[in-house]
Amino acid sequence: MAELPAVPGVTGGFVAPMLPTAGPVPAGAGWAIEIKFDGVRATSRTGPGGLRLFSRNARDISASYPEIATTAASGLEDGLVLDGEIVALDERGRPDFGSLQQRMGVTHPTAALLERLPVQYVVFDVLARAGMWLIDLPYVERRAILADLDLEQPGLRVPANFTDISGELVLASVAQQGLEGVVAKRLTSTYRPGRRSRGWIKTPIRHSAEVIIAGWYPATAAQHVLGSLLLAAYGEDGQLVHVGDVGTGFTDAARRALLQDLRPLARDNPAVTGSLVQGWRGRNPRRAPIHWVKPQLVGEIEYRSFGRDGAFRHPSWRGLRPDRDPREVERLRPT
Repeated sequence: MAELPAVPGVTGGFVAPMLPTAGPVPAGAGWAIEIKFDGVRATSRTGPGGLRLFSRNARDISASYPEIATTAASGLEDGLVLDGEIVALDERGRPDFGSLQQRMGVTHPTAALLERLPVQYVVFDVLARAGMWLIDLPYVERRAILADLDLEQPGLRVPANFTDISGELVLASVAQQGLEGVVAKRLTSTYRPGRRSRGWIKTPIRHSAEVIIAGWYPATAAQHVLGSLLLAAYGEDGQLVHVGDVGTGFTDAARRALLQDLRPLARDNPAVTGSLVQGWRGRNPRRAPIHWVKPQLVGEIEYRSFGRDGAFRHPSWRGLRPDRDPREVERLRPT
């Protein structure tokens, strides 16, 4: 592989990915809209041994995803530096982060795991080719080069981008399909490794749901300050089931008020069931103990998706709903 000149954000073989800024979908011309994939961000390099994959924290994760890492040895040209997202797909072809979690951190996956949970590398940018950096080229030119590389082969795909349609229409379509959101990319934007840029704007889809408070965790640094809430809902069998935790969206005043409401409801054991609760202590050995409460308070959260593992993805607290009866709060189906 040809040696590339040194540039900011590149250390050894690792290229720190450029990051988008959160915001509404930009209006007007001059933008391309891409689907936002719910997976693991990874930059990569091709060479004689295949494709080397790097996580956002500069770890070489090639061995964890051999079905991707070996693809380059049988078709891709040497000297490419790519940016993309590692995803696992559900039966409808949508990214499924719950399934992907079963592959994350597995350094040497077995043949059975590879067959049961295959992954793909969705490549949405090319940063270098044939010993030359492309990062100073505008996005529209890099996408044209990416299209010429013919990356559509097992384990790899290039997502569509939309330049002749309203971003709001694309976002509405994405919401209907249960996808994560969109990323708008300015056609003239250059690629800046390791920097967050307003040349890329991410707009995630957010939903809302009612949940029951089944317990709370203290903040790790202050045992008498509410850190997060344990959430629950009623399953089809009438049992209260754990549906995840929420630790964001609270003001300091809201944390204090919630504690005042929760302390009189304290109980010694959980009113909630589910594998997430049963496995909690083993996965979080250093976390502060749960304070269980009677399941009488209903709140509302925003969230991005509800996974197959039975938990909300990226929940944020919106507030209590004293007008709601806990018995009416039902568990959602995975989206």
